[in-house]
Amino acid sequence: MSTILEDDRVIGLQDAAIAEAAAQSDRRERFLGWAMPLGLILLVLAIWEIGVWWNETPHYILPGPILIIKTLFTDWHTLYPSLLVTLTITFSALAIAIIGGVGLAVLFTLSKWVELSLFPFAVIAQVTPIIAIAPLILIYVDSTYAALLICAWIVAFFPILSNTTLGLNSADHNLVNLFQLYGASRWQMLRYLRLPSAMPYFLGGLKIAGGLALIGAIVAEFAAGTAGTGSGLAYRILEASYRLNIPRMFASLILISISGILIFFAFSLLSHMMLRKWHESALKREN
Repeated sequence: MSTILEDDRVIGLQDAAIAEAAAQSDRRERFLGWAMPLGLILLVLAIWEIGVWWNETPHYILPGPILIIKTLFTDWHTLYPSLLVTLTITFSALAIAIIGGVGLAVLFTLSKWVELSLFPFAVIAQVTPIIAIAPLILIYVDSTYAALLICAWIVAFFPILSNTTLGLNSADHNLVNLFQLYGASRWQMLRYLRLPSAMPYFLGGLKIAGGLALIGAIVAEFAAGTAGTGSGLAYRILEASYRLNIPRMFASLILISISGILIFFAFSLLSHMMLRKWHESALKREN
């Protein structure tokens, strides 16, 4: 009996040691996942700063990272309102794209004829470069804000529509047959089967559409070139280029990049939180 207890104790200690080693490996992997990209970015910035200082490059040609960061703080009172304008257009267009894209995807699922009739127009809007149609939208739409909103919406709309439609049509056919066998209505099948099946696809499209909405807003602002209190970051870049204020240009670009990164990570976190308990793409496994 004592031998069996001793063997169980040894096995328990081995299991605990294996679990601790796995936890340490996981922590090390997560640390390296953040540390390595951050270290590389810092190395590139250091080389950039040293190269500008060594070659005595004028700031109106290529400013160093330190000067760009200083400009970001000194011009914050100008850049911050423009950032708010750009983000307002981005999230407003994204909200409209979500409502319209999901609603139209559901309509496509309920009626094949509607899908065959309208889907080609969505494809045409997607494949046409926004920089080409933005001037036309600005001509035919009286409100500049509405024109910018339409431009950003066009870019963000298709990924939501396409991914959600794919997800709604990807429900397990065996479960579809089971629902039909039990006499479920179209709305019951949509609510309890197709919408849950489409959720991962929708969230994937949302991560894509978030960045595209920001790109669409920036491109539309470039085309509009609106000055004054309603000017976004794109106009600040144009204004800085006219004045050879290159540090402000880089500061505006940094704000745009940071905004895009935060949007992507926010939607990635949302996707993980919504899928982590039931979908294979978010379940944590040991192997």
